[in-house]
Amino acid sequence: MNALEELKTHLKPGQVYRRFELEQWSKAVDRHLKHLVESGVLQKMSQGLYYCPAKASFGEVPPQDEELVRSFLKSDDFLLTTPNFYNSLGVGTTQLYNKRVVYNHKRHGKFTLGGKEFDFRLKHKFPSKLTKEFLFVDLLNNVNELAEDKQEVLKRVSERAFQMKNLHLKRAVKSYAGERAKKMFDNLLKQGSVTHAG
Repeated sequence: MNALEELKTHLKPGQVYRRFELEQWSKAVDRHLKHLVESGVLQKMSQGLYYCPAKASFGEVPPQDEELVRSFLKSDDFLLTTPNFYNSLGVGTTQLYNKRVVYNHKRHGKFTLGGKEFDFRLKHKFPSKLTKEFLFVDLLNNVNELAEDKQEVLKRVSERAFQMKNLHLKRAVKSYAGERAKKMFDNLLKQGSVTHAG
C-alpha cells in the first residue's frame, strides 16, 4: 500500500479534518491533499479545512454545521444559533435569515466554511445548549438587527416575558443579557405588570 492509499484508510465519511490532523498520516500532506481534492475523496471547506463526504442514495451529504465549526475552532465549547429560532417564541418574528451565529471564546468575525457564512462572536458566557430563556435574552440583545418592527416585537416580548416570569428567565437575563438588554427587560416587565394589572 502506498502512502496516499494509507492516508485514505484513515478518512471517515462525514468527518471534517484540519490539515494538521492529516499530517500524522502523511509526510507529503500538501501533495496528497491536492490529489484527494482533485479526485473528490476530500472537499476543501476553507483554508486548512477539509471534508470527507458521506454518501447517501440521493448523492453526497453535506457536512453538519456543528462539525464545520468544531473543526474550525478546534473546540466543542461553542453555541451555534440563528435568528430563525426566534420564530418559535411566539413574539411575532416570521422572517427567515440565511445567518448562522457562533458564540465562542476564540474567534470573532465572519468566516465562510463549506460555502456557508458563519458569524463568530466572542462571548464571555453562553449556555451549553439552546433554551427558550436564552433565546428570549438573545433576541433582546440583537433586537436592532431584526427585519421586523422593533416596537411590535418588544410589545409581544413584554407579554410573553410576563407570562414566563420565572426563575429560569431571570437567571438567563442576569447571566447572558447585555446592559442595554437588562434595562429593556426590566422596562418590559414593568409594562407587562401594568398591562396585566389594568
